[in-house]
Amino acid sequence: MSYTKELKIIAGNAICYSGFREGQNPGGIYPAYEEVLEDLLILQKNWKYIRIYDCDKHAETILQVIQKEKLNLKVMLGAYIVAEMNNFGCPWGGSSYSEEELVFNKTINEFQIKKLIRFANKYSDIIFSLSAGNEACVDWSDHYVSVESVINYVRMIKKGAKQPVTFCENYVPWLDKLKPLVDELDFISIHTYPVWEHKHIQEALNYTKQNYAAIKDKYPEKLVVITEAGWATSSNGRGINPANVSEEYQEIYYNNLMNWSKKEGILTFVFEAFDEPWKGSDEVLEPEKHWGLFKVDRTPKRVLKKLYNNKNQTISIG
Repeated sequence: MSYTKELKIIAGNAICYSGFREGQNPGGIYPAYEEVLEDLLILQKNWKYIRIYDCDKHAETILQVIQKEKLNLKVMLGAYIVAEMNNFGCPWGGSSYSEEELVFNKTINEFQIKKLIRFANKYSDIIFSLSAGNEACVDWSDHYVSVESVINYVRMIKKGAKQPVTFCENYVPWLDKLKPLVDELDFISIHTYPVWEHKHIQEALNYTKQNYAAIKDKYPEKLVVITEAGWATSSNGRGINPANVSEEYQEIYYNNLMNWSKKEGILTFVFEAFDEPWKGSDEVLEPEKHWGLFKVDRTPKRVLKKLYNNKNQTISIG
């Protein structure tokens, strides 16, 4: 069993953040410094912790803005690891890599892990925890990586950086598949999405509680953090019934989730800050595009209208 580091946090709200706007996407046009600053000024009025997924140009801009502008935000930083195995169980691809591509991908992943370590050391006063990857071991992943490989990446990170280390994954693999990984981690990070599993809003919070309890009961000695939980506001029917998503339902789930997680002392990252038009298909109502608490134009959805009275200002909440 490897040594562990305690995740030390101060009470505060947490949210997942990706700042890509219309016409922007990873590997293409990235958000400018001024756009990231606008986003973070919005977010710091209601959140203390943000989670970012990659060590790309966007991540570095985020860290630079927080540092230069002296913003009151702390970051969970992840390395986005890509496929090292073909996944023939993925319903939307992930099984067409050549052996040469998979070998090259492993080189890319090692480079990303090393970059994560560099960022962790350079911005050690901002980055409070590190993730060795995101949803790379679940059976439906299109960027499939073995548990053994993730363990090696976790060990690399723990050797090179001082922050606590986790791996962010859907709750299901933690029940059995990821058991060998647990002892390597400082804390467990789970994702829970009742709406993806066809739960109605009336049963949503109880389902999230069940997901969390299943992992916490299995590993009582480990801190369990929820690194993704949210509710979409639109759907074209791909994976989510359009009748089961709306701004009203998002508001209900968000408020229930926040009340429960605060009462229980569970650090919970809401998914997510802003709608992401680059995701999924070209269809406007693709559900992947519509998880934000803010629209892509940075105006608040129903859930936040009581806190935000316009694009960049908040109503005093006492």
